Amino acid sequence: QVRLVESGGGSVQAGGSLRLSCVVSGATSNTYIMGWFRRAPGKEREGVAVRDSGGMATYTESVKGRFTISQANAKNTLFLQMNSLKPEDTAMYYCAARFQSFAWDPQVRLSPDHYDYWGQGTQVTVSS
Repeated sequence: QVRLVESGGGSVQAGGSLRLSCVVSGATSNTYIMGWFRRAPGKEREGVAVRDSGGMATYTESVKGRFTISQANAKNTLFLQMNSLKPEDTAMYYCAARFQSFAWDPQVRLSPDHYDYWGQGTQVTVSS
């Protein structure tokens, strides 16, 4: 059974940094694409950053230049380095994975609807 476990969330002041990690276990093949999503209070879940097995990364506009998604060489660990954090980044952050290939379209890749496996989430709180 595929399992994703996130860690690294916490509380920081605006301008601070956090690094999220997601470990994948139980998979019998490599994922095609993995990513980070978030849900802020009262809002729908949104895509933050995704990265496919070829290394292609896609970011939502609001985090470009501040967040960096990366993957360990063993490909079973996904990271999200978050710098220059803002109060509007406050949310529950989720790791997700998909094993089948799909569209190159950035909007499709950032949509939570296309991911099959999810972690439980890690809370990120940014105070002003």
